[in-house]
Amino acid sequence: MPDLKLAKLPDRTPVKLGISLMPDLNQALCEYAALYAQAYGREEAIVDLIPAMLAAFLESDRSFVRERDARLRGQK
Repeated sequence: MPDLKLAKLPDRTPVKLGISLMPDLNQALCEYAALYAQAYGREEAIVDLIPAMLAAFLESDRSFVRERDARLRGQK
């Protein structure tokens, strides 16, 4: 097998989830989407913003990142 610099790409098959939100969280997401449109001059659907919001949240949780990285190192 060749020794390529580019690692094998991860699975990029989207996973669809259905969730229920409390009305106040739904309202906050609508307000966030409105502020996003104001800030960037482009409207985005809430369902398109949520994955980016979740990814940003997870990457900002230092304890989670440390644990995940430690577990990944332990598997190799």
